[in-house]
Amino acid sequence: MAARSFSRFRPLRATSAPEAPALADAPAAPRTMRAVVFDAPGDADVLRVDSVPTPSPVLSEILVRVVAAGVNPIDAKTRSGAGVSGAIAAYPSTLGFDFSGVVVSSPYEAHPFPVGTEVFGMASFPRSGGAYAEYTVAPTLSIARKPQALSHAEAAGVPLAALTAWGLVVETAHAHEGQRILIHAGAGGVGHFAVQLAAYFGAHVTATGSERNLTWLRELGASVVIDYATTRFEDVVGDVDVVIDLVGNVHDDTGTRSLTVLRPGGLYVLVPTGSWPGYAAAAADAGVRATSYKVIPDGGVLATIARLLESGAIQVYVDRVFGLDEAPAAHRELKRGHTRGKIVLSVSEA
Repeated sequence: MAARSFSRFRPLRATSAPEAPALADAPAAPRTMRAVVFDAPGDADVLRVDSVPTPSPVLSEILVRVVAAGVNPIDAKTRSGAGVSGAIAAYPSTLGFDFSGVVVSSPYEAHPFPVGTEVFGMASFPRSGGAYAEYTVAPTLSIARKPQALSHAEAAGVPLAALTAWGLVVETAHAHEGQRILIHAGAGGVGHFAVQLAAYFGAHVTATGSERNLTWLRELGASVVIDYATTRFEDVVGDVDVVIDLVGNVHDDTGTRSLTVLRPGGLYVLVPTGSWPGYAAAAADAGVRATSYKVIPDGGVLATIARLLESGAIQVYVDRVFGLDEAPAAHRELKRGHTRGKIVLSVSEA
C-alpha cells in the first residue's frame, strides 16, 4: 500500500457563517427507554434488558437515538469488575462507549450537529449511561458525522477501536515511510485498524494472527504475516522499530518476547490494561522505550478517520451483529477471542 502524506488532512478554512437552521422535525425522546443493564459485576449472564429513564443532555452534550452500539473488550472487563468499573457511581449501570445514531437533542439551533444529523462517536460512560441503550448522551467533542458510505452497524464498530489505533500508530509510533512496526493481534478490533493505518502512512508492517486471518491481514496492508499458533514471531522477526502489543503477557508471554525483537532504543507500546504490570521495568532492562496507551475520544480525529473511511483508504470489518437482548451472547462471543474486526449490537431501526 502506497504511503500518502499526512498533510492532505488540513483543517477546513473558515467561511462566512451560515444562517441558523431551523430545528428538524423529530419525535421527542420518551421518558423511558430499553437498555442493557447489570446490577453488579459478574459474567455475561448478569446483562439484562430493562426499562430505564432516558438520559437528559446538559450544556454541550447531545442526545442521540442509538441505532447500533459497538462491543469492546473494555466493556467485558468492566462488566466483570475490572476495566473502568471503579468509576461506576451506582447500579444498575449500562455499558457501552461506541454508538452510531441520530441526534435527537442538540445544544442550540445553529450547532454543527443539529437535530436529525447522523453521527457516531463515544458516550461518556461510565460518568453517564453507556451506548447499550435506545438513547445515549455524548459530549459534542467526542462525536463526528457518520460516514455516508457506512451503515450504522459499520459506523458503530469504528470509534473506540479506530481512535485507539490512530493514537497508537500516528500519535505514539509516528508511523512513516520505511519504519518497521510489529502489530500483535492484527485481525482484532483495534488491530485491523492499526495494520491499515500503519501501512497507509508507509510503515513496513508485520502482523501476528491466526491462520484463517493471514490472507486478510495481507489485504489490509501487512507485508509480513505470522501464524502465532505455529510460528514464534521472535524466530522470524527482528530489529523492529515499534511493537504495538494488543495481547500483553496474558498469552504465552507475548509482551516479554516482544522486547527481544526491538532494535536498541525501539518503542514497545502495551495496550490491554493490566496485562503486564512489569512491562516498564522489563523494557528498561532490555534497553528499549515503553509506554502504555489509553484511547482519547477526540471528535476531530474521528472526523479525519471518517474521511479515510469515506474514501476507501481504510475499512471497518464487522464480524457479527447481535440484537440488544443478545448482549450476553455478544460478550460470550467476544470472550472466545477469535473475532475478526468488531462485534456490534443492533439497537433500533435507522
